[in-house]
This record gives sequence, C-alpha cells and structure tokens, in this order.
Amino acid sequence: MTAALIFRIASHYDLGKHPIGYTAPMTESAGKPGALARAQAFSLETRTRREAVLFGGALALGLLVIPLLIWIVGHKALGPYTHGDDPRSLGPLALYGDYFSGLAHGWLGYWAVAVGPPLLILATRLWLAVLRRVPRE
Repeated sequence: MTAALIFRIASHYDLGKHPIGYTAPMTESAGKPGALARAQAFSLETRTRREAVLFGGALALGLLVIPLLIWIVGHKALGPYTHGDDPRSLGPLALYGDYFSGLAHGWLGYWAVAVGPPLLILATRLWLAVLRRVPRE
C-alpha cells in the first residue's frame, strides 16, 4: 500500500532520468566548504555541546545532589527528617518527595536550590565579563 502511494505521488512530479527519492539537486553544494568554515562549524558544535553538558550538569546538581547534601547536613545538625508530623524517620527519600512537591507547587525556596548552580555559573561569567571590560590603569 505504501509503495503504491509513493509511486502515485511520484507520478505527479517530473523526475526525468532520476529515480524516486533522488535529492541530489537539492543537497549538492557549490563546492567543499573551506577550512575556516569547517573549523567554525566544529567549534560551534563542540561549544554548544560543552555548554549543554555544563548547564545540564549544573541543573542535575541542583535537582539531585544539593538536596541530598542539605539532608545530610540537616540530619547531622538537627536530627532525623521526620516528614512533618510523621514520627517515622523516612530519610532522604521523604526529603526528595517534599522537594519535588515544592518544585511542582512553584515555591521559591525549592526553585532557588534547583536553579542555583546554573545561575551561579551565569553570575560568575557576567562578573568576569564586566571585569574584562573595565579599563586597566
């Protein structure tokens, strides 16, 4: 059925001597890109990937690692996390449940923990950019 549909659609187009699916006229370039164009494309690709990994890692840090560190420090300093009025010590899983619930409700404190690491990276980059623009004596 699919092949019949493809041949029926193809019959409406003048393909000449080229077989069905031939797309070379649409994709052939005028020539090979120069070394500078290839280097710029490679640089953009690796830079984009590096930035995505950096900010993805920072976001994962804020979503997964920092709440666990908060639980560890709170457990040592304040005692077990009891999840409100529940007397059982549910540990870090209860904290994660409350944390993601707070994120879902849009509470600012939870979002500050989650997006803190990426914002810290952005603030550091902004501060360094300002320092580079300040004229030196």
